[in-house]
Amino acid sequence: MPLSKLGFKPGINREGTNYSNEGGWFDGDKIRFRSGYVERIGGWTRSSNNTYIGTPRKIFDFVTLSSENLLFIGTEQKVYLEDAGTFNDITPIRSTVTLGNNPITTGSAGSGVITATTQADHGAIVGDFVTFTGLTATDGLTTGQLNIEHIITSVPSATTFTVTTSGAATSGSTAGGGNSKSAAFQINIGLTSSVLGNGWNAGTWGRFTWGSASGSLAGATLRLWFADNFGEDLIFNANDGAIFYWDATNGTTTRAVLASSLTGASDVPTVVRKVLVSEVDRHVIAFGSNPLGSAVQDPMLIRFSSQESATDWTPTATNTAGDIRLAKGSEIITATPTSRQILVWTDQALYSMQFLGPPFTFGVSLLGDNIRIAGPNTVVGVNDTVYWMGQENFYVYDGRIQAIPCTVRDYVFNDMNNQQSFKFHGGSISSQTEVWWFYCSSSSSEIDRYVVYNYTEKAWYYGTLVRTTWNDRATGLRSFPQATGISTDNYVYNHEDGLDDFSTGSAVAINAFIESSDFDIGDGQQYMLINRILPDLTFNGSTANSPSALFTIQSRDFSGDSFAESPSGSAIRTATSPVEQYTDQVFVRARGRQLSIKIENTATGVKWRLGAPRIDVRADGRR
Repeated sequence: MPLSKLGFKPGINREGTNYSNEGGWFDGDKIRFRSGYVERIGGWTRSSNNTYIGTPRKIFDFVTLSSENLLFIGTEQKVYLEDAGTFNDITPIRSTVTLGNNPITTGSAGSGVITATTQADHGAIVGDFVTFTGLTATDGLTTGQLNIEHIITSVPSATTFTVTTSGAATSGSTAGGGNSKSAAFQINIGLTSSVLGNGWNAGTWGRFTWGSASGSLAGATLRLWFADNFGEDLIFNANDGAIFYWDATNGTTTRAVLASSLTGASDVPTVVRKVLVSEVDRHVIAFGSNPLGSAVQDPMLIRFSSQESATDWTPTATNTAGDIRLAKGSEIITATPTSRQILVWTDQALYSMQFLGPPFTFGVSLLGDNIRIAGPNTVVGVNDTVYWMGQENFYVYDGRIQAIPCTVRDYVFNDMNNQQSFKFHGGSISSQTEVWWFYCSSSSSEIDRYVVYNYTEKAWYYGTLVRTTWNDRATGLRSFPQATGISTDNYVYNHEDGLDDFSTGSAVAINAFIESSDFDIGDGQQYMLINRILPDLTFNGSTANSPSALFTIQSRDFSGDSFAESPSGSAIRTATSPVEQYTDQVFVRARGRQLSIKIENTATGVKWRLGAPRIDVRADGRR
């Protein structure tokens, strides 16, 4: 029988039906396209076996003058600097308060719970971190069990809170600890998910005044972090929070502090949507800031420090500090720098912000209105081209705004949990010319899916993967793209490293597959009979001794039918067979008006790439 070569267009296409996409791919997971051909993606490994606390929403790498390669990690609970695999806690201290005389009271006998009393309002909420200093041993609890970091478990009042120590009280209900001791409170923890609406349960316990409505913006939005380097130092903020500063000369074990507390600080913004540093002119820029002389946030106001200063924000005739207020929209969503300008998204428009020099410092121009962005972290810059996920499409700006033709648009946007859009984020794998976006599917409140645009191939593909942050490989800094998982998976991962999933510390197979759309003979009026496949599959780079993949031929009589297999597992309508590295041909037997082909692997150490397979097929009548 004659051989027919199967040639498929690169990328997955879900904009039509399976049958209407003849000659294309219809489904897949953990695959990519390179030079028009499909292959499996690379694996991932732990960057170290050390862990962090919480769910990261931001990672950012930079290097100090002493060549320390540091990675900023911000979760809803903590802020870290990773240095050579060690996570250093640099979470700022919100306040240090003096405790009263014998300020701790033990719980019942055998319990490690203690109640602490402060002389002034502590401002803490459940889940906050506090560290005691100077407490003396009390009721069987040692100084080593008391004078460490604790998690606040309840807040009975504005001047009391409870923690659980690792010890056990001897008798219980005993007051002690000594006099004139202190407690250092870290900044309040944030939310792990956005909570819509007001009132009861909109936010963590104790976050708002008893009986009051919670805010739907500041009070109910999950904790996001934004970070940038100011020389070798780090400047960062939580969304709609204060600006913090970490000084590299103090070392990685030193906590960050409020930028407003630095020597010589003048009018530093106290509430900011996002902070970044303009690379060329070196201004610190605060988007969605409180105006000068006011503590109330203006979500459309941009303020910037004087050039080469992170502390001087007071405009004078001799500096370049100042502000600009945007007109189109109700709030700034995000901003990202390029080599020539800073792009700023509001909820209605896209602006360009450019350095002009004195006396105006910066100028803004409207690039387009009715422009939407899905979330603050869904913009990805690749050189001077910027890609972003909108609320109903994907866009690119390369001097002009364009919607990117997308063959999986409906598939992605119709299966998306928009209530958690602030969790959506993007990144790139520049070595593969790919832009990745991670999002929550409609049935999930956490990131569980991704979609990829290959800007060289002009191809789209997607898959399933839980990654809450992503950072591309930085030349000279990191050897691999890095990413993080959710709070139950507290590792930083190196991606495109090896062939398997090493999230558990040992190799687990990555289940990757690609499935074609239906194909037929002519217009599908005749049945086809297939007897064998010539796979044309390479396994270059595999580490398994006998790498293989599965080829599945699926058949159906009508485009609306489901693919069927016999209950016994024998290949009647669907034929499956392993394809070894040097397999010449695979003998199968399948019959139907429409056929499709599926390639997958479920074993460790396998890397495969599909070429142009051929099938032995003939017409087999009309009935």
